Amino acid sequence: MKIFTGAQIHELDTYTIEHEPIRPIDLMERAAKAVTRVIAERWDTRTPIVVFAGPGNNGGDALAVARMLGEQGYQVSVYLFNIHNKLSDECSINKKRLGDGRRVKDFIEVTLDFDPPRLDAQTLVIDGLFGSGLNKPLSGGFASLVKYINQSQCRVVSIDLPSGLMTEDNTYNIRTNIIKADLTLTLGGKKLSMLLADNQHYLGELRVLDIRLSQEYIQRTPAQFVIAEEQEIRRRLLTRNEFAHKGQMGHALIIAGSYGMTGAAILATKACLRSGAGKVTVRTPKRNYAIMQISVPEAVLQMDHEESYFSEPVDTQPFDAVGIGPGIGTQEHTAIALIAQIRRSQCPIVIDADALNILANHRAWMQQLPKGIIMTPHPAEFDRLSGSTSNGCYDRLSKARDLAEHLGAYIILKGHYSAICLPDGNVIFNPTGNAGMATAGCGDVLAGIITGLLARGYNQADACVLGAYLHGLAGDLAERELGQESLIASDIIKYLPKAFIKITE
Repeated sequence: MKIFTGAQIHELDTYTIEHEPIRPIDLMERAAKAVTRVIAERWDTRTPIVVFAGPGNNGGDALAVARMLGEQGYQVSVYLFNIHNKLSDECSINKKRLGDGRRVKDFIEVTLDFDPPRLDAQTLVIDGLFGSGLNKPLSGGFASLVKYINQSQCRVVSIDLPSGLMTEDNTYNIRTNIIKADLTLTLGGKKLSMLLADNQHYLGELRVLDIRLSQEYIQRTPAQFVIAEEQEIRRRLLTRNEFAHKGQMGHALIIAGSYGMTGAAILATKACLRSGAGKVTVRTPKRNYAIMQISVPEAVLQMDHEESYFSEPVDTQPFDAVGIGPGIGTQEHTAIALIAQIRRSQCPIVIDADALNILANHRAWMQQLPKGIIMTPHPAEFDRLSGSTSNGCYDRLSKARDLAEHLGAYIILKGHYSAICLPDGNVIFNPTGNAGMATAGCGDVLAGIITGLLARGYNQADACVLGAYLHGLAGDLAERELGQESLIASDIIKYLPKAFIKITE
């Protein structure tokens, strides 16, 4: 699913109007019917409704919804804000249609003074003030109205976007001047700001309404941001030859675990094995021998000569992929061994957890990273890695994109809708996963999955996209049976086979 910019969304509307063809007012009517249908499904005619409409096309949508709800017997009060005495063409048409129909309880056009209505817990507010065309923070009277709505106990349905929220970059937005919706009915497709964690409490429940925008435009127009879809994931899958043997399924090396952090090595190794690698070797300190041998008998152990930490690089000639970092610690001997390992590795590399923290402490080493390296930071790790304090999720995403391009790397910025930043500047968002996965060890599992897929024969892009999707899907399958509160990292490994089965069926 492509995520278009605000400019592209406008182009898509225009292209649909010109090539369907359909009149702009009829396209607006189509959108309003979709919005009205959802509202009528959720709230009955006893619900008092207050509609706030702005002067643009978002306001036109809201006026059309008000008319349709009035025709169905709802008690609707409408406030149209026309401060500058300038309405969009479609908003003007819907204003006239609303007046002609005389189906709403009250219609007030606000041109100067505004006496706000009483909003209580029984009231449903339809927010149609501003949609995807907004490019600056709300101020003045509109900001005051937003605060008034947010401070009330009413429920709010926003059309397309909560008013005040911009389509993409809200880094310097005024957060108190954004509507906090209970339900956002976005038209055509998700917007970039809807995928970022710091905007979620404005959206409430999010539903995408299909208003039949031009598929021709959608298919032929490139987008820098996309959401991975199951059909695309399925196309990336490799098939396993019936006569295959373990030597053809790849040999992965996992470098993980210091003394006291053996669990990270166990999780990464098990996840690597469950991802289809024919053979997995684990490099870990001597004191981890017994627990590793017992916990993961399928793995080959290669013990570091030090008792409690990773201290020297490994010859990677026998291996098809290397995953390094979970639980290795950040002491200086390990740091030196890490950069030596990265320099001498001749196969694809995944670096995670403490390996990222070491690089954050030795940022000059970043220039020595090979092209195609895969990095899997969570937000705090990325902020340390990039050497700056983020101004929010959009700012962090932009920096991750820039760093991926600069290094020729693949950076998976982890979280809900993990962002896979590719070396060409494009970003693929992963749609699977849930809040139950916010628990220690889940990152170790992801690093193991991606390393296993690389060893299995996937290229870096496919390993990242497929690995993130499977990781989240396994978490979703686990959540269905175990719930979110009790989900732990090893559950993801346990449900990984079911995730593979689901996407191959």
